[in-house]
Amino acid sequence: MYKIEEQYFFRLHQVRPRFKNDIENVLLYVSTEISKLNTLPLDNFNEQLFNAIRLYTGNATKDDKTIDNWRTEIAALFGLIEEDNINKISKASEIAIKLANEQDLVQFFKYFLFYFQYPGGHIKSYKLKEVIDNGIKFKPAQYFLKVLEAGEKLTGNRFSLNKAEATHFIYNDLRVTRDNCNPDEVVERILQNRNNKIDLDWQGDVIRYAGDILDYMVIADLLVQHASNYFINWRDRETITAFLQSNLWFSEYDILFGTDIPVNVLKPIEDHWFTYVNTDLGKNLFKTDVLKYLGIEEDDYSQLIANAISDLEEAFDPDNVKHTKEIGDFGENLIVGHESMRVKQGGREDLIHLIKKIPTSFAVGYDIQSVELDAKKRYIEVKSTISSKSLGFYNFHLTPNEWSTAETLRDNYFVYRLMISKHERKLFILKDPVGNYKNDIIKMSPRNGADIIFTEKSGEWTKLLIWKK
Repeated sequence: MYKIEEQYFFRLHQVRPRFKNDIENVLLYVSTEISKLNTLPLDNFNEQLFNAIRLYTGNATKDDKTIDNWRTEIAALFGLIEEDNINKISKASEIAIKLANEQDLVQFFKYFLFYFQYPGGHIKSYKLKEVIDNGIKFKPAQYFLKVLEAGEKLTGNRFSLNKAEATHFIYNDLRVTRDNCNPDEVVERILQNRNNKIDLDWQGDVIRYAGDILDYMVIADLLVQHASNYFINWRDRETITAFLQSNLWFSEYDILFGTDIPVNVLKPIEDHWFTYVNTDLGKNLFKTDVLKYLGIEEDDYSQLIANAISDLEEAFDPDNVKHTKEIGDFGENLIVGHESMRVKQGGREDLIHLIKKIPTSFAVGYDIQSVELDAKKRYIEVKSTISSKSLGFYNFHLTPNEWSTAETLRDNYFVYRLMISKHERKLFILKDPVGNYKNDIIKMSPRNGADIIFTEKSGEWTKLLIWKK
């Protein structure tokens, strides 16, 4: 069994969410709930967040301690809350608002991993002191990528890591986390271990922390996973390069290295850490390029756009229309293509010109004007979410204008809930949400419009049709 030499062994820890197996659904839900809260006194904010978490599917019967642990883990690891412990107030963080608004989990995990480091305010103060006392300065995602890149250069082939290798040769080895040794040395140690067929400790409680980071990197589309092996994803070379070359570092702990610090010195820095991980989120570097992500041909997409705006050309800014990095905009264009194919397959290709994407500035309460096969109008509001894996995300929000329009149009108003993952595109169609609410088929909470929770019985799953010329 491979063992790190005692003088180099230090086991890193981070918060491991109890909802790890449902992490994407939970983050979407919680970020949405957090983003609805105003700046509040700490206790009041925590109480309202506690109540929101209690309402998440499956949490009704859990004890208070479990719900409170969820709240703490969400705040500590992912930076969804910014606390001011001097003035005793809390507010939704920028990354929480960004995730709630854009529904781009791939982008969210890129930002999370880009900032994540040791030492950092995401671990408890006594654990943080141990990290500082041991001289550790380490950015896990960046170093994993450096090792994978070095492995490809040294072997001339695709190179992978598994969770045990990431744990024993990187995460728990001070030669890496403290001394920042050349990634080539790590690759050579891994290759030697493989050649000598020396076993590694694969126990779940041993490999979980490095393993979690690898899993988060898959969600972020930085890595691809085949069986137990993780490979670098060069398809998004721009993002990989940004990670590899980044010098970004939270330096407020640096002055404490080499000193005998009391734990209470660390707490005030924690507020600054959560401000740090919520800075510079406006740039487009990590926005998901959905065409590249899903492998849809540019020509088909361009034709889809051309058909969608043919009768509204003067009202659109062409550069804005073709900006494919916005998840909501792309989802709407997919639905234009879906509707065009639905009508075409129904033998009414002559009606395709009636399918229009409506500019947001028109504020009509829906995104797309479509048509039934008998030429009757269909008005569609699109709610899109993108993730690295399939989601069962059964809620969405309608603005006051959208809810009012749905109330007016009734049977002609549809909500298309579009869930885009790397391996599938799922489309759930709800007709007449106001009527469904009045008939107790969906749940609605009035909150600056309407928060909708639906079930499989509220509508129907439909195969998403991709427009082909």
